[in-house]
Amino acid sequence: MDFDYSPKTKALQARLQQFMESHIYPAESRYQAEIAANTAAGKRWTPLQVIEVLKTQAQAAGLWNLFLPVDSAQAAGFEGAGLTNQEYAPLAEIMGRVPWASEVFNCSAPDTGNMETIARYGSEENKRQWLKPLLAGEIRSAFAMTEPAVASSDATNIETRMERQGDDYIVNGRKWWTSGAGDPRCAIYIVMGKTDPDAARHSQQSMLLVPASTPGVTVVRPLSVFGYDDAPHGHMEVAFENVRVPVGNLLLGEGRGFEIAQGRLGPGRIHHCMRLIGLAERALELMCKRTSARVAFGKPIAAQTVTQERIAEARCKIDMARLLTLKAAWMMDMAGNKFARNEIAMIKVVAPNMACEVIDWAIQAFGAAGMSEDFPLAYLYTCARTLRFADGPDEVHRNAIAKLELGKYAPSAQPVEMPVTRGC
Repeated sequence: MDFDYSPKTKALQARLQQFMESHIYPAESRYQAEIAANTAAGKRWTPLQVIEVLKTQAQAAGLWNLFLPVDSAQAAGFEGAGLTNQEYAPLAEIMGRVPWASEVFNCSAPDTGNMETIARYGSEENKRQWLKPLLAGEIRSAFAMTEPAVASSDATNIETRMERQGDDYIVNGRKWWTSGAGDPRCAIYIVMGKTDPDAARHSQQSMLLVPASTPGVTVVRPLSVFGYDDAPHGHMEVAFENVRVPVGNLLLGEGRGFEIAQGRLGPGRIHHCMRLIGLAERALELMCKRTSARVAFGKPIAAQTVTQERIAEARCKIDMARLLTLKAAWMMDMAGNKFARNEIAMIKVVAPNMACEVIDWAIQAFGAAGMSEDFPLAYLYTCARTLRFADGPDEVHRNAIAKLELGKYAPSAQPVEMPVTRGC
């Protein structure tokens, strides 16, 4: 593995960092002000103009759809950045320093995973109807997998029923933590459900494209995360009641939902982990600046041994998480998601825990101010803690890692699949 970034990545890093400095960081206060104004006016679920203006600037700067990998770009007939996972990863880290920044570049979840899914597994009509406007940033999308009635960390538990009737599927079920469904521009859902309850365990599930305007689709309520509802994006509970969609909306084929999920979640986990590393880098930067400027007990807080230990430990943990994530991305590029399944599971455990710890140390260094909305740390912590569940809880991934490790010493052991769990 070459530890240096490609010339293409370096050039995009420089352009992206310049855009962040010139446009994103200065807009953070405007973003918060618009959120507050919309809330006061009773327009919580309204697209933010500050982001829409920035999107136009990002498109003009050629910083658009950077996430789309080479194979998906070719499948979509899209001539964009066409980056590998390893090339895109450091760009995701830069965008991740501000939680909402990735949307500005049309690189935010769940749209990224949904676009890749439609590009790889959708029909030409699916691509024309949904992928093209998603790539253009004209609509948004949602991913409906997790359910309130079952332990969705085991996706085989999912109960949403998809029954074929002639040329249609009838969908019945209830989902929650459906990311993106709060946005009024959300036009399409990718829904995972059972088409054949009697099939083999991992062949019961399928994925369907369900237009948000279809009769029977009801957004029941927004869900808050530690008090944040992430409007206008949102994490919603959604009911599907006798929702009728054409058979042509089925992705890849009946019983292939897990196969699609494996292809979708691998790159998404790289994106999430690198964004978490960006969050942790920003928290460390804020901690260093704050502790260098504040005095307690007669000397700068940065001179306190406990502060120095935490700063040093944070530096070590961030760099270790980055290297492991880049290794996983490189392995995926070299031989595919299955080849990198152990590393993908490991980064999903390592990155969120690292980010939570580093951000918590930064909050502690800020004192009570760290818990306020005057600084971004409280929200950064919420994002990091959430991602210990999104794309699967730590426990599921640790089990998979342990089984793979134990399998090295058990000649007759069966291969272990990468867990398919909650995905954004």
